[in-house]
Amino acid sequence: MAAIKKPSVDAVLVGFGWTGAIMGMELTAAGLNVLALERGENRDTNPDFAYPRITDELSYGVRGKLFQNLARETVTVRHAPGDIAVPYRQLGSFLPGDGVGGAGVHWNGQQWRALPDDLRIRSRYEERYGKKSIPADMHLQDWGVSYDELEPHFDHFEKICGVSGKAGNLRGQVQAGGNPFEGARSDEYPLPPLAYQNSAMLFEKATRELGYHPFPQAAANASRAYTNPHGAQLGPCNFCGFCERYGCYMYSKASPQTTLLPTLMARPNFELRTRSHVIRVNMAADGKRATGVTYIDAAGNETEQPADLVVLCAYQFHNVRLLLLSNIGKKYDPATGQGVVGRNYAYQMNGGVSLFFNSDKPMNPFAGAGASGAVIDDFDGDNFDHGGLGFVGGASISCVVTGGRPIQQMSVPPGTPAWGAGWKKAIKDNYRYAISIGSQGSVMSYRNNYLDLDPTYKDVYGQPLLRMTFDWKANDIAMTQFIKGKMEGIAKAMGPRQMASNFKKPGDHYDLRAYQSTHNTGGAPMGTDPSTSAVNRYLQAWDVPNVFVMGASAFPQNFGYNPTGIVGALAYWSAKHIRERYLKSPGALA
Repeated sequence: MAAIKKPSVDAVLVGFGWTGAIMGMELTAAGLNVLALERGENRDTNPDFAYPRITDELSYGVRGKLFQNLARETVTVRHAPGDIAVPYRQLGSFLPGDGVGGAGVHWNGQQWRALPDDLRIRSRYEERYGKKSIPADMHLQDWGVSYDELEPHFDHFEKICGVSGKAGNLRGQVQAGGNPFEGARSDEYPLPPLAYQNSAMLFEKATRELGYHPFPQAAANASRAYTNPHGAQLGPCNFCGFCERYGCYMYSKASPQTTLLPTLMARPNFELRTRSHVIRVNMAADGKRATGVTYIDAAGNETEQPADLVVLCAYQFHNVRLLLLSNIGKKYDPATGQGVVGRNYAYQMNGGVSLFFNSDKPMNPFAGAGASGAVIDDFDGDNFDHGGLGFVGGASISCVVTGGRPIQQMSVPPGTPAWGAGWKKAIKDNYRYAISIGSQGSVMSYRNNYLDLDPTYKDVYGQPLLRMTFDWKANDIAMTQFIKGKMEGIAKAMGPRQMASNFKKPGDHYDLRAYQSTHNTGGAPMGTDPSTSAVNRYLQAWDVPNVFVMGASAFPQNFGYNPTGIVGALAYWSAKHIRERYLKSPGALA
């Protein structure tokens, strides 16, 4: 049967999470007729996230109601080239979203800017430590865009989200109570920080006495009632403890639904089609121009959607897979080091210390928010001297209490029985008095960590699954072991009766089974050199100038922060250049 062919549109967006909503707003404002294709269901705060339904931990926390259906499409995973990859069939290490809002619905709201030196990391290390400080197999790359260029877009995205926080560098002047290591801001955060719980106050006191520089975690959880630049209204967070894995029933957590969609969905030149699974970008005969996309509609029909401009706004894995399936850009080959699509896959290296206190120090974890707590940045990026340490990168260290939910957030000391009377007693004795401090560490890109198409496994539409080849490298283990020493010092200074550490150590391999983060990055890295980047500094495909690729797939490597802040800023940066330059003269911007 021939594919259904729809009337042409000016721009088609593939995926409708944060970047799809941002591009939809920006391109419709430029006068384009814009169509968004989302493979999942439509949903909104009301009725989909209404209380008490959304606080069903079994449905959302354990069974992953908001996440990708791995029975229909997943990734395959192996540690090294030559290994046999197997499908990721049970949600564990990462949790890709599905449906309108994507992962922007079920995130915690921890919103960061990149450090200025994060964006020029190779130049920074070569200048300060010499070229020999960078391992030969490490694909350390500058991003091709500077902090100063992105700063207005960080600022705008924070105002769209109603971020709660405290500036540490306001127009070049260091501010008391903020992050002294951050780049200069043009403005203060839109809202003051969220209130501290007891745990954050204890962490702040201990780190300050150790000579570090604690500050409130920047939170896309509103600390006050707020109206954003588009007129969307957010209510104050009530510390319900249901952020990650859940939609927000209070209209307090920034998401596409709470910040952008009320305006975008009312625009006459915007259309959303859900249950529309894009399977490829269609190309002209010369392979130099996209003509639109092909998708499978809700009835199972193959449908062609012509468009002048194609913007990939899906999750990182899906963007890379679509580029590979559509033959856009040269596929990466680890044997030769040549090619760019699939190159520079990276992740996040996390660690933690669990602390258990006596009854005179209640921590009350049930009063939690996704980004409520205190952080230090003293050992992140190049904020400390790496000379002689033998590794690149670092980690932010935080004490954030996201909640105390009864199934997944029961923390008990080492040696506790896994079930029975002993387990119940440990829960009773420790629930109110247990917290953790965590590190979120950088992961660099390497020659043998990459993405390609699996030669064996296919999805429900008969297309090859994406294959991940990834394992921890010595550099990243050395970094987290260094951070471990710093965190154990902080934990002891907080005065617990008992503590337990959990960090990767030499010889450990990447393990899919335990959740680590949904901060998958790379595969379509950005840059200024077409031989090492899949998209240019404006997120435009080098070889097909009417294709733009949003999201964390553009990261050349990963840093010690959550990715959402820079994902949003890059989308606004790209949209600015599409509107001001590309639409006036379609073609390569770099």
